[in-house]
Amino acid sequence: MDVSEKRRAVKAIVSKIASVSDQTQTDGICKLRQLSRDDPESRQLIVDANAVPLIAELLYSSSPLMQENATATLLNLSIASKEHLMWSGGALDALSHALRHPASPFVAQCAAATIFSLLSSESFRPIIGDKRDIIFGLLEIVRDQKSAPRSIKDAVSALFAIALYPLNRAQMVEMGAVQALFSLMINNGRSGLIEDASAVIAQIAGCEESWEVFNRTFGVEVLLDFLDSATGSSSRIKENAVSALLNLVQFGGKKVADELRERIQGGVHGGIVDVSENGSSRGKQKAQQFLKLLDDTSSSV
Repeated sequence: MDVSEKRRAVKAIVSKIASVSDQTQTDGICKLRQLSRDDPESRQLIVDANAVPLIAELLYSSSPLMQENATATLLNLSIASKEHLMWSGGALDALSHALRHPASPFVAQCAAATIFSLLSSESFRPIIGDKRDIIFGLLEIVRDQKSAPRSIKDAVSALFAIALYPLNRAQMVEMGAVQALFSLMINNGRSGLIEDASAVIAQIAGCEESWEVFNRTFGVEVLLDFLDSATGSSSRIKENAVSALLNLVQFGGKKVADELRERIQGGVHGGIVDVSENGSSRGKQKAQQFLKLLDDTSSSV
């Protein structure tokens, strides 16, 4: 089938999801999902057929089958045309709705993964980070003990990308991201999720609002425990803990540095030294910088 034939076939399928018949819409979106999954070349053709706004509308359906196929299709399309999804009327709002009101766990997972896909473009991070409903929906997945591990992983990955834009961090703190992520790290035994969540924590620590919340929720103690050699944390978790503590000092100033200096004991100090000697190049640099701040009792930060 040549491109012109594919284009005609795509338009015929897209016309189905514009139908007033639920059965016809369901048939159309199921076919679009399969096509966008199996034929990468079709993704741009689907976008060019102005299908995104129609697919987005299906995310408001109460039908699990409709929502699942629509979110999976948007995820596939985000690989080919992130810009079109971002600027298509209502697509972000529809994804936000699917996050907060998923008809099935698979819908929440696909919506979170689609948002993470969009966030791979740096220019979209301030836009998505400004949408409180999206952050709220991602945090609800993290908080919900019934969430599937894959859904949590995709939600945490999206939160990490949002936190990479510094001006998003204060809002994330305000909305309870610190509490949700530390709760996940304490209560979830999967090391991969703990590593991912600690990476988000390291980013969120980089704002002036973080210290008070970290302190109040015993987040600082959790970070210090991760660095204690007795806890057996992975090297990545230790590096993220060092990065978080360094950010807290850099944004909290001398008062924070003095308080941390008093709370860091032998085992924790040894963990920081271990990162400074055996961590990745970036981890070593941050640990050495943090140790310098701890050792320099007279300097301001």
